[in-house]
Amino acid sequence: MHPLARMILHRLALGLLTLFAISLFIFMAIELLPGDLAEEVLGQSATPETVAAFRRDLGLDQPAYVRYLDWLGGIVRGDFGQSLANNRPISDLLAARLGNTLFLAVYAAVISVPLAVGLGLLAALYRGSWFDRGVNIFTLSSISFPEYFVAYILMLFLSIRWGIFPSISDFGSSAGLGEMLYRTFLPALTLVLVVTAHMMRMTRAAIINLLAQPYIEMAWLKGASPLRVILRHALPNALAPIINVVALNLAYLITGVVIVEVVFVYPGLGQLMVDSVAKRDIPVVQASCLIFASIYILLNLGADVLAIATNPRLMYRK
Repeated sequence: MHPLARMILHRLALGLLTLFAISLFIFMAIELLPGDLAEEVLGQSATPETVAAFRRDLGLDQPAYVRYLDWLGGIVRGDFGQSLANNRPISDLLAARLGNTLFLAVYAAVISVPLAVGLGLLAALYRGSWFDRGVNIFTLSSISFPEYFVAYILMLFLSIRWGIFPSISDFGSSAGLGEMLYRTFLPALTLVLVVTAHMMRMTRAAIINLLAQPYIEMAWLKGASPLRVILRHALPNALAPIINVVALNLAYLITGVVIVEVVFVYPGLGQLMVDSVAKRDIPVVQASCLIFASIYILLNLGADVLAIATNPRLMYRK
């Protein structure tokens, strides 16, 4: 078997084991929540007989390990169960909301990844200059504030005062691509400002670290232009750490959008999870957390594979 294929299978096995541990942690965390789920759903006016019947229907009268195995078995079969709030299949709810979250993440990634890599290359090329210092100050300032603060500042100026973009990003089900891009620009810009700094600084650090290598000095001595040295000689060897940090930030764009979606009332998976917590719709909360964990694990696996593809030496331990 090819070493790369063996590594992928090994990482997939570790990912499944990690996902199993996460599912156990999610279930235990839900079990430790105060209050009775049946009483919270039915309300205080429910009779003890109604509560007992509801608990039997949900299987809450069974031991915790039995309920966990039933829930895990349903997930393996692709059945996430029924929503307690509207009695709809959870898979239908997740499919629509996950698509919206992925759209927002891709929208932000298309802007942030080229911007961060370009700024990192220019900052490394002109390190120590006013441009380098200005970019570092701006990016560090953008990640020093929490996401909701950045979101409200953008909403204040770009929506309330200047009226350029809408403050609510709910575009409905019949909007076209242009309308979706327009209504989701503010949440996408919030995510861009948050994640660009990490990718830019990693790109800058990786390039600067390689500029001290002997083959780079040889390129300088041959009279190569600074742009050619950066793009032709330094960047290909710096792709592995850049890919890793880009993948981690892409994972954040998908799994860390909960606050941004709530601020802009964006109909994504994070908003669904928050609404389900408020309604005590525990099956939807569990399924949403598991989807977020699965995406994070898959993106990390993809980052490892791409990093090794660009630098096969990473496959072998020193």
